[in-house]
Amino acid sequence: MNILVTGGAGYIGSHVVKQLGELGEHKITVLDNLVTGFESSILYGEFINIDLSDFKRVEEIFSENKFDAVIHFAASLVVPESVSDPLKYYLNNTVNTANVINLCLKYKVNKFIFSSTAAVYGEPSMDKIPVDELSLTAPINPYGSSKLMSESVLKDASNAFLDFNYVALRYFNVAGASVDGKIGQSTKDATHLIKVAAECALGKREKMYVFGDDYPTADGTCIRDYIHVEDLASAHLKALEYLEKNDKSDIFNCGYGHGFSVNEVLDTMKKVTGVDFKVLKEDRRAGDPAALISNNSKITKLMNWTPKYDDLELICKTAYEWEKKI
Repeated sequence: MNILVTGGAGYIGSHVVKQLGELGEHKITVLDNLVTGFESSILYGEFINIDLSDFKRVEEIFSENKFDAVIHFAASLVVPESVSDPLKYYLNNTVNTANVINLCLKYKVNKFIFSSTAAVYGEPSMDKIPVDELSLTAPINPYGSSKLMSESVLKDASNAFLDFNYVALRYFNVAGASVDGKIGQSTKDATHLIKVAAECALGKREKMYVFGDDYPTADGTCIRDYIHVEDLASAHLKALEYLEKNDKSDIFNCGYGHGFSVNEVLDTMKKVTGVDFKVLKEDRRAGDPAALISNNSKITKLMNWTPKYDDLELICKTAYEWEKKI
């Protein structure tokens, strides 16, 4: 297949490009503006440095290539920033996505895989956990809203143009690095718990914070469903297979179906690194649900997706080993 990957220099996108390239079966074109991504993370394919807001140039790329599928990662994704600068998120995440969808329709690209998020579920109550794809979508920040709006654009486009099909993958908490150590999360000033903990273990940060220890969980800290980036990447390859075999669109959760508390993650990082780094307690952050865990039965059943790296120690170890390299 001839595949366009937007945001393919980013954390998740680069792992998908790596797995696609290792198959040796596809032609890959990567678009990225390198604002948060790194060209060194692109191990396969042709790279074009471009911002998706350059509608004219993006259309030229579509017109010059006969793409079979688009895997769309390019987006802004820092939740607090989305609150302080919401228009940036609606323009980048929704408007630019709608333009890419429009070009797919214009140039007859009928397979589209969309990088969505569990943030579309907002703050589900404990009795609604785990969440499945039919759970209430009620995002509480512009980031989640911008992604849910993009899902709506995809749904409406697919309903109007029956030969255009998509898979939206709702990610839970992605972490870790490639098990061969070739790529990982290089994002500067990252806010992801496991990456921050790895930075603390290496002395790159003096300390880190736990935001709230009075939640209705076993140890009082938030519980999240952490998925290894390699398993998440493999779900995209399965989504491509799904679209090749099925003439229909769908939405899938991407997680392991169980969670770990913040304290459990920190204890695990300390165990695998042998470093008792400094952790301080802070008040809760607004908008943090007590727990967010996926019901992943749909993706495992309909796509035959089988995770290989469902191991918190492995996730922490690969994140730590990558952090030592950068």
